[in-house]
Amino acid sequence: MSVKHAISRGVELGRSVIQLGLLKPAGRLAAKFRGERLRVGQPARTVQPQTFLPVRYRYFRMSLRGLAAQLQSGGFRRFGGSGSPRNRAVFLAFGLGVGLIEQQLDDDRRSAATCQEIQAVFTKKKYCSPLKCFTSGYKLEDYVIGKQIGKGSNAAVYEAAAPFAVPRDMESDRCSLNDQLSEDGEVATGSLRSPSSSLGIYPLAVKMMWNFGAGSSSEAILRSMSQELVPAGPLAMKQEKEEQIALNGYFGEVPKRVSAHPNVIRVFRAFTADVPLLPGAQEEYPDVLPARLNPEGLGNNRTLFLVMKNYPFTLRQYLEVNVPSRRECSLMMLQLLEGVDHLYRQGIAHRDLKSDNVLLEFDSEGCPRLIITDFGCCLAQSDSSLQLPFNTMWVNRGGNSCLMAPEVVTAVPGQGVVVNYSKADAWAVGAISYEIFGQANPFYGAGGLESRNFQEIQLPALPACVSADMQLVVKLLLRRNPNKRPSARVAANMLHLSLWGRRALANQDSAGMKKLADWLLCQSAVVLLRGCGPSGSSVEAELQRCFLSNLDLEDLRLAVSFLMYGREQGRASIMSL
Repeated sequence: MSVKHAISRGVELGRSVIQLGLLKPAGRLAAKFRGERLRVGQPARTVQPQTFLPVRYRYFRMSLRGLAAQLQSGGFRRFGGSGSPRNRAVFLAFGLGVGLIEQQLDDDRRSAATCQEIQAVFTKKKYCSPLKCFTSGYKLEDYVIGKQIGKGSNAAVYEAAAPFAVPRDMESDRCSLNDQLSEDGEVATGSLRSPSSSLGIYPLAVKMMWNFGAGSSSEAILRSMSQELVPAGPLAMKQEKEEQIALNGYFGEVPKRVSAHPNVIRVFRAFTADVPLLPGAQEEYPDVLPARLNPEGLGNNRTLFLVMKNYPFTLRQYLEVNVPSRRECSLMMLQLLEGVDHLYRQGIAHRDLKSDNVLLEFDSEGCPRLIITDFGCCLAQSDSSLQLPFNTMWVNRGGNSCLMAPEVVTAVPGQGVVVNYSKADAWAVGAISYEIFGQANPFYGAGGLESRNFQEIQLPALPACVSADMQLVVKLLLRRNPNKRPSARVAANMLHLSLWGRRALANQDSAGMKKLADWLLCQSAVVLLRGCGPSGSSVEAELQRCFLSNLDLEDLRLAVSFLMYGREQGRASIMSL
């Protein structure tokens, strides 16, 4: 009997065995092993005990042994006799297939264990705030307020200074800060020359929220604006304010807080105070002032103030006057995906992601660092489900309708309708990528596309200098169907592999993970060594630590599969020319 015939008989036998139901227990187990972490549910992932996968693996092997026993007792005779050379060849082919399955599961077990060990090491390394920890600053009088540096639809932002809050890298400038401030708190004449010098004098920013309908009591203000407190640190409010929110808060408990991350804004202080007459108030926002400051004003007497680090630009401002390199563009895209994934893992959807709501500074090597800010429209439910009941048109679906994901903007309110935000922010990152790569956002402007009804074929091409892997990531992020759209984690993994793991992907199919696991171990060693040196705070080092602290076998496998698929498609298109 020929080998080809034996293999074909083995395939036929496999199909018949599946029809008989003999492989159902093992099939269900394998499906659970492959797909357990791909289900949309609790966003937060924890490192599983290393004994979990081996136990499951042993159970699967027991299922295979049970299958072999059934074949020996009855299945063998069903396919042509007791022991002829022909039947032995057929069962040899079938046994070879079972052996390959076992080998693949063994590789998966080792790769998963490697990912878990690396994740456990880097999860312990917490991100440190760029400002020194301080214990005061719960009153507006504690800050010296400078000029206005931003204004939106619900707040104004002013630069600020406080002697007790100095950035870690500006300790030597503490005296110069006091020297440049006059007795009345104003900047000494001629001291303000550029954005960088302004940041040296005013390392903080104070955001004053508009207050039209929240009343003037601190409790009512904190309840109404509790979403702004999502990025607040553990010492942002005095303990008694925390207790007031716990008793009367909009969420029924202290608002969900996102942990520190290099690409997410940190609110150092949050307090209520009387609205002051700040520079430019009468000209810039007279209508939101209280009647005591403007007889025609509609605002309340008190409002919420948030204290954050001062950043020199928004992403939009930076891109209007700068052309970043191709690598810098890739790193900026990757930072947005890492920030969105960090929010998703803690059950938070930003829902208003745009280049105006992304701040920018530079690391020690001059690379742009992006920080997601403005959480006033975020979804931060206590159950972390990222699924919002949409039973009436009055339910708030978020801000910035231009960059609202298709599954959100097309949702029709009704009984039992739920809007899933688990991949909505990732879609917005795909749209912002056009701005990062020097093009107009296709979803802006009178003639722009509408996320409600656009077709993917209508998306404009990115510049030719953009790598094929990056173009693939953007294309996948902007898929209309969220089930076919990668999560922010998978998209980030694709860019990590494209930037730092190209050799590990060479001549690699989507199933083989051993070479990739070896690369992960080497990458971990390199990142740990770099973390001990001066480059430990660089953007690239931060990104690599984020990648390694969030390692997951199935997410990594999906990223590899997407990349290999994209490259196969690219080769096929070249061959067709």
